[in-house]
Amino acid sequence: MRARKKKWASGELANNPRIIRNADEYVGRIPQYFSNPNPMYLEIGCGKGRFAAQTSRQNPNINYLAIEREAVILAAAARTAEELGANSLAFILLDADVLLKYFRPGDIQRLYINFCDPWPGKKKRAKRRLTHEKYLTMYEELKIPELHFKTDNRPLFEFSLESLSESDWHIKNISLDLLASEAEGNVMTEYEEKFSSMGFPIYRLEAVPPFMRNK
Repeated sequence: MRARKKKWASGELANNPRIIRNADEYVGRIPQYFSNPNPMYLEIGCGKGRFAAQTSRQNPNINYLAIEREAVILAAAARTAEELGANSLAFILLDADVLLKYFRPGDIQRLYINFCDPWPGKKKRAKRRLTHEKYLTMYEELKIPELHFKTDNRPLFEFSLESLSESDWHIKNISLDLLASEAEGNVMTEYEEKFSSMGFPIYRLEAVPPFMRNK
């Protein structure tokens, strides 16, 4: 489902200083955009931006980058970041499928996937899930040391557990009801807050790729 058009979005996309508009100029060197040696964490799919903005404010010595494939959503997230004053945060209009084009191995030190599209229904749609083997292989090629994943969709969570296990990732810190477990330091997305308030459980895990096991 595509986001509804917003009259203000084009101006935000053109003028918000947190949006990297010339992404092709940073192919293979995106960390240099931040002009500092701090590690970079990536969020795929930023929603309205509150998670990225608040997490960035809590960790000023980390560079945060959020990618989003919907321009209107990206504009809303960048606006949120400006309002909250998240200084070490940037946004790029990108699809997850092109990560290997824009990033080098070692660029990303942590990957966040929060409430991604579960792509329910036909089995062939599973390849579009961000925890499918296809994407896990990409994350390994990029040498991403850790993955943090949250969803309210139990079938997607179960699929992710199976996919990660079959790909030999080490899964840890599993929660079947994040709110009930009172996870320390958890930053809620707008979507997460809404569904938690309605009593729906939030599922969470962390995972480490095979290449990190011997370190």
